[in-house]
Amino acid sequence: MAPIEVGNVIPNGTLAYLDDSSNIQYVSIHSFAANKKVIILGVPGAFTPFCISGHVPSFIEISEVLQAKGVDEIICISVNDPFVMNAWNKTFPENNHVKFLADGSAAYARALGLEIDLSEFGLGIRSKRFCLLVEDLKVKVAKVEGGAQFTISSAQKIIKAL
Repeated sequence: MAPIEVGNVIPNGTLAYLDDSSNIQYVSIHSFAANKKVIILGVPGAFTPFCISGHVPSFIEISEVLQAKGVDEIICISVNDPFVMNAWNKTFPENNHVKFLADGSAAYARALGLEIDLSEFGLGIRSKRFCLLVEDLKVKVAKVEGGAQFTISSAQKIIKAL
């Protein structure tokens, strides 16, 4: 599939998370994002160097500013299971607004056309690093990184588009 781009409607897919009782819950991305302005942040993996030190923290730090500019939801998607995503979320005690959702088998990364094979590093199929600004399911801004870069998909870059 061709990579998602500005003007496209995001594909539907099911992502997972743990509720407060540690039960796995599932959410349809279309039901979650319909009639909303949503930032979808995609990362190759929880606890990976760029993801934990820069990419995700950049959104946590200015999440209230993003919301003041009309963003209803900020979600972080990674090709990990919901238990890992829950544990990763707990490493950010200051996080009140970014939701961590699991794409355990990379099905949603594949549907977006943003999967990457990192098998040579022992990671298997993962998601490219990206940030999408989606309004009522339609992509308004798409910032997709190439390789191991972290240059265009930070919160500071996406806020300029609002």
